Amino acid sequence: MISKAQQKKLVNTALKVLKNSYSPHSGFKVGSALLGKNGKVYAGTNVEFDAFSLTVCAERAALFNGISGGEKKFNAIAIAAGSDKFIYPCGLCRQALVEFNPEMEVILITKSKKVKHFILKDIIPNYFKLNRV
Repeated sequence: MISKAQQKKLVNTALKVLKNSYSPHSGFKVGSALLGKNGKVYAGTNVEFDAFSLTVCAERAALFNGISGGEKKFNAIAIAAGSDKFIYPCGLCRQALVEFNPEMEVILITKSKKVKHFILKDIIPNYFKLNRV
């Protein structure tokens, strides 16, 4: 489990980047903050396009930022949604994240700042994994 200070930093970063969402089609804003094992936080927000297949979720945007920054191991992710309901990562994001750490702590944040915690592998059992030599 991550420290209270790390949790606070992740939550604040996810809420901050939520405001940068580019979601002209759905109007559904999401922000995320991913904690690397190196202690650095990588932010991401959802970005929608007219060609919907090009759309990128906030969780994968944060993951891409982390990987671009040289990180390959992550401890936790915070996901803030512009909703009063807890919004879980989609299947694509679950698969992308689980490849880097099935034990990753996931923190969900509602618009009213309610928080929920769980471990990633608990919401993606029997995930796809290649047998690498």
